[in-house]
Amino acid sequence: MSNPAQKTAANTAENTLADIVSHAKEYGFVFPSSEIYDGLAAVYDYGPNGVELKNNLKQLWWKAMTQLNQNVVGIDAAIFMHPLTWKASGHVDGFSDPLIDNLDSKKRYRADVLIEEKAAEYENAGDKPRADALLAEMGRLLTAEDLAGVKQLILDEKILCPISKTANWTDVRQFNLMFSTQVGAVAGDSSQIYLRPETAQGIFVNFLNVQKSARQKVPFGIAQIGKAFRNEIVARQFIFRMREFEQMEMQFFVRPGTEGEWYEHWKATRRRWHEVMGLPAEKLRFHDHDKLAHYAKAAVDIEYEFPFGFKEIEGIHSRSDFDLTQHQTLSRKKQQYFDNDVNPETGKPYGNYVPYVVETSVGADRLFLATLCQAYQEETITEGEQTKTRKFLKLHPAVAPVKAAIFPLVKKDGLPDKANEIYNALRHDFRLVVEEKDSIGTRYTRQDLIGTPFCIAVDHQTLEDDTVTVRHRDSREQTRMPISELRGYIGEAVSLSRIFEQL
Repeated sequence: MSNPAQKTAANTAENTLADIVSHAKEYGFVFPSSEIYDGLAAVYDYGPNGVELKNNLKQLWWKAMTQLNQNVVGIDAAIFMHPLTWKASGHVDGFSDPLIDNLDSKKRYRADVLIEEKAAEYENAGDKPRADALLAEMGRLLTAEDLAGVKQLILDEKILCPISKTANWTDVRQFNLMFSTQVGAVAGDSSQIYLRPETAQGIFVNFLNVQKSARQKVPFGIAQIGKAFRNEIVARQFIFRMREFEQMEMQFFVRPGTEGEWYEHWKATRRRWHEVMGLPAEKLRFHDHDKLAHYAKAAVDIEYEFPFGFKEIEGIHSRSDFDLTQHQTLSRKKQQYFDNDVNPETGKPYGNYVPYVVETSVGADRLFLATLCQAYQEETITEGEQTKTRKFLKLHPAVAPVKAAIFPLVKKDGLPDKANEIYNALRHDFRLVVEEKDSIGTRYTRQDLIGTPFCIAVDHQTLEDDTVTVRHRDSREQTRMPISELRGYIGEAVSLSRIFEQL
C-alpha cells in the first residue's frame, strides 16, 4: 500500500494543556480521582494505558540506575517513619509555603508563585534584568523570613488576583505542607506521625544498613521509587503538581572533597538520559538555583518546555553531609563510614567520615506528563483528494503501553482464531491486544491514539502462507512478513539494550 503524502501541521509546543488533559482521559491514561463524587482537587488516577506507560518509564529509570551502575543499589523504604526523622530533616520546622489570600475573590495563592509569574512577564517582555532583580529580592525576603516584606513586594509590583483583578491582599503567612495522622488506638501528641513529603529520608536512615549488607564502598548510590505526599494549597497544571505523587530518587554518597566532580557527572548523565528517552535537547535546559539551602553546595533543575512553559522535571543537588549529620545528632547513632583507601597527601587511610551526598530526584508524574506532551502529535495528511488531521502519540516503542495490536481483517473464516494464535505465541514477551470491532482503519486510528507502534493485520493470505501485514505507527508504511519473524522484529524495536547503549 502506498504511503500518502503528509505534512506536519503542528508539533507539541503548539498543543495546549487542555488537549493533553482531554486526550489522557479519553484514551485511558489519566482520570480525575473519585470522579463520580466530583473528584478531589490535585489527585489523579492512572488508567489502563497510563499505568503501563508510567511503569515502563519507572522501569527504564530503575534499570538505568541499578543495572548500568555497579555501585548503585535499590531499596523500598516505608511511607511511615519515626516522627523524629522529619525533625532531623528540617521538615517539621521549615517545610512550608508562603500563602496569601485575596479578600475579594476568597482565593488563596502562593506568594512566591505570584512573584515568579510577574518575573516571567518581565522576562517574556525582554526585561530579564528586572526579572532577575525581582527574583533576587524575593529570595532575600524569604531567606530573612520577612513575610511583611513579601506582601509589600506584591503591592509594589501591582500584582493583582487573576480572579478579582484587585490587590486586596491579606498578610502573608507560612503553611506547613506535611500531612499528619495518628498511629495506634489513642490519638494524642505522642502518636502523631506524618505521611512522608519526600522519599530521600528513607534512604538516609538506611545508609549504613545498605552499605554493610550490599558490601558497598564509597562512592556508591541508593535508589528508590516511591510515593510522597504534600498538602499543596495551590495545585495546578494537571499532574504536574499534585498532593500525592511519585518520586524516583538516587542519593549518591561520596568522599568529602569529591562532591563537585560527582555533581557534574550526574548533572550530565541525567540530562543525557532524558534526551535518549525522547525529550529533544532544544526542549530541555538547566536552571541553576539562585537561592541555595543553607546546607547545599550546588543545585540545578533539568527543565522541560511544557505547553505552559519551562518547568522542572528533575533536580540534581549537592547536599554536603547535612542529612546524615542531622540524623546522627538527633538519633545519637553514628552515621560514619570507614574509608581504608589511602589518602595520597598523608599516606594514611582516609578513616572515618560522614559522606557527602549528591542527589538526583525525578518526578515520575512530571516525567510522564513531559513524555505525553512530547509524544502528542497532530499532522495534516492527504489521502487521494482528501486532506485531514491525524492525531497520534509518537511514543518510543520501549515505553508504549501496548507494543502491538493484532487485527483479524474480518470476524469469520478462522481469522479471529489465527489472531489469537499469534497473540498466545507472543504474549509472554510483549503486551499485546487483539481487536476485532470496527473497520481496520478505525482500529488503526484507535491504536495510534494510545501510541501502539505496530499493528498486525491477519487476512486470508495469512491462512495460506503464515504471513501478516505489519503497519508502522509513525510512517503508516506497511510491511509483509512471516509470523515467525514477529518476535524478533518487535523485540528489536522495544529493546532496552538499544536505549542503554546510547547512555
